[in-house]
Amino acid sequence: MSEAVSPVASVASGAGDVVIETRNLSKTYRDFWGRSKKAALKSLDLEVRRGEIFGLLGPNGSGKTTTLKLLLGLIFPTTGQALMFGRDATDVSKNERIGYLPEESYLYKFLDAEETLDFYGRLFNMSPQERKKRTAALIEMVGLTRDRKRQLKEYSKGMTRRIGVAQALINDPELVLLDEPTSGLDPIGTREMKDLILELKRKGKTVVLCSHLLADVEDVCDRIAVLHQGELKELGRVGDLLRVTDITQIRARGLSSDAVEQIRSILTAEQAAEVDIGNPSTTLEDLFLEIVRDTQARPGRRASGSDTTNSESRSSSHGA
Repeated sequence: MSEAVSPVASVASGAGDVVIETRNLSKTYRDFWGRSKKAALKSLDLEVRRGEIFGLLGPNGSGKTTTLKLLLGLIFPTTGQALMFGRDATDVSKNERIGYLPEESYLYKFLDAEETLDFYGRLFNMSPQERKKRTAALIEMVGLTRDRKRQLKEYSKGMTRRIGVAQALINDPELVLLDEPTSGLDPIGTREMKDLILELKRKGKTVVLCSHLLADVEDVCDRIAVLHQGELKELGRVGDLLRVTDITQIRARGLSSDAVEQIRSILTAEQAAEVDIGNPSTTLEDLFLEIVRDTQARPGRRASGSDTTNSESRSSSHGA
């Protein structure tokens, strides 16, 4: 993956590598009298690049869903700006290029899977032939072929989630926004959903994944942004953020006990096989919990917006 470029450079070059960009994006909810009630999002600056899987991670109330709603133009920012494909997020023309799976799918329960996808295909002015072809392909993709004629009111939560994903992909979007995509799925369904997300990337789609399930984000995302109390706390590549830089880990197979004692001086002489020298990684769960604890201890700390934020200073408190 290429190194990060600044928003200014991206716009100036016209390369179109930045699909989503937020600039000082903030949202404050107010009461009936116009008084500030809750700052849901505070001065968010981030980029999502074409072809990557980007994770928005945070506990409930951290600002994830507010960010998605601002990107979709469903609510308006208090300050700042959100850009999608270089256009303001309030420009509805961008929606033709977007697929969206909300946290709770709003579907017509009296329709079956085929009728549901055909209905949404009509909203995009797709021809009957194209709708039929697209519907069959998506139903097979999400594993609902045997249940395609059942009304959605008979579906389990996991099955409803699957048809929701298919509905989000009916227009073959360039950008897919997924809010808690594995909610309600069993372990097999969760693995299949992760594989589907990775397949979308292989097809050149850009995916924004919003979740509080740390293992899901760790398995599929290229980069993540950790939000807490409406603030960006960490931003970067998953591997960089999880690497513990003050510990050097050496793994080797076929070494004698003498080689272990004098590993740095005699590795070459021993011709050890499969030597791996580098930095061990923590887990995303440990990283996330440390960020939350650090936020409570130092509420003013924020991420600088760099991909390598704090990764060079990651201490061994994460564990080897």
